[in-house]
Amino acid sequence: MLNKRQGGFTLIELVITITVLTIMTMGVIPLVKVSVRRQKEQQLRDALREMRTAIDEFHRDTVNMPGVQQVPYVDPRSKVVISDATIFGVDNPDRYPPDLETLVSGVNVVQRMPPGIPGQQLSTKKKVYLRSIPIDPITGKAEWDLRSCYDGADSSSWGGENVFDVRSKSSDTAMNGEKYNDW
Repeated sequence: MLNKRQGGFTLIELVITITVLTIMTMGVIPLVKVSVRRQKEQQLRDALREMRTAIDEFHRDTVNMPGVQQVPYVDPRSKVVISDATIFGVDNPDRYPPDLETLVSGVNVVQRMPPGIPGQQLSTKKKVYLRSIPIDPITGKAEWDLRSCYDGADSSSWGGENVFDVRSKSSDTAMNGEKYNDW
């Protein structure tokens, strides 16, 4: 009778294989964590850019509103003008949005007429500047630190007059060494 060895792995071979796979896996985990963090930071930058662009566009659309001192130069990107001045309080003469919800719910606008051309504003439409308030990817909530144009740059509280800028509520440190709430 012949003694044939059956194919398979020995215990030593299995232990070595599992050890090598474990070492390789442990080397990949930190790379995945850094990749996820980098992705969240990019999402934060995108959300801040989206909200700041909406705030700036809103402010551009307030130039030469009815009942406001007229200025000779109007940004050519602004095709409409906000027609409802009642959304601004007396403590908001600079006409920034009163809150982020105003950017989501929209405001009544009319077509901006070119200078020197008399025209009748025919129809009022509603313009929405943001579809929704973005979620802060660092905190996981749609809550942001707001800054009024009357607040100091290093102010930690919002005056409530208007929304001039937004920041993350997270005080964690980013990969570049800055605090998220300083972006």
